[in-house]
Amino acid sequence: MSAYHRLDRAFLHALSLPLTTCSRYVLFSDCHRGCGTNNDNFLKNQNLCLAALQYYYDHGFTYIELGDGDELWENRSFDVIKSIHNHVFWMLSRFYCAGRLFLLYGNHDIVKNSSHFTSCHCSSYPCSTCQEEELFPGITFYSGLILKHTQGGKDLYLTHGHQADFFNSVLWPISRFLVRYVWQPLEQVGFLDPTSVAQNNTKKERIEHTLSDWALRRNCILITGHTHRPMLQKDSSYYNTGSCVHPRCITCIEIEGMQISLIKWTLATRPDFSLYVAREVLAGPFSLLS
Repeated sequence: MSAYHRLDRAFLHALSLPLTTCSRYVLFSDCHRGCGTNNDNFLKNQNLCLAALQYYYDHGFTYIELGDGDELWENRSFDVIKSIHNHVFWMLSRFYCAGRLFLLYGNHDIVKNSSHFTSCHCSSYPCSTCQEEELFPGITFYSGLILKHTQGGKDLYLTHGHQADFFNSVLWPISRFLVRYVWQPLEQVGFLDPTSVAQNNTKKERIEHTLSDWALRRNCILITGHTHRPMLQKDSSYYNTGSCVHPRCITCIEIEGMQISLIKWTLATRPDFSLYVAREVLAGPFSLLS
């Protein structure tokens, strides 16, 4: 099966949400929340993510995560991840209770496509008082999601993007084995995983070309994660949210008032040398109206 067929399948029974002038969506991907060890790439940016989540919750945004939210290739236990990052899951649970949370799965958390997994692991989480609180009871993780344009413009198709990567989609059990038992131990002593798309520019460009070509063929706008490379260009058919594991920042895509923007959250310094979390527009806003 080709990458184009795998992408088609991701949207075969996709949930559709309305894209109107009143819509407020924020798209994150590739948080890779881990278990707090040296391999937890999310750990260094957890406070940036928490600040961003609070901002988007307070401003009425719907949070959509495009996969690889949790690092379930390197780590076996989702319960440990929830315990380590319980403050982030607390914020996500608030979005869920408000009906403003939609989660997709990627290759690193592909086990979330199992209803058995979600019923066993997603109903509760340990809060700070060591009591179990409701998390996402009854949640469904999606392979794709469509924002249906109500003003005659192009629909926005959201998925993780690993469908364009044969090794990380069709052969994902082998990839998971290598990451968990080969590359994770080597990463601790300084080696990089050569099979990782995030660390291989040649693979990034090949996958991005496939994703862009699929969007052109389907006459839609495709938004993914997976490559970790943020991308938003005017009149393009392919956008990328970036990730939450950049060295000094996290990136995301905002959609508000039929406009789309690429956003960076980072630490900044005031004139008195105090630190604060800053929101910076990297690209846009561009109109989504035809």
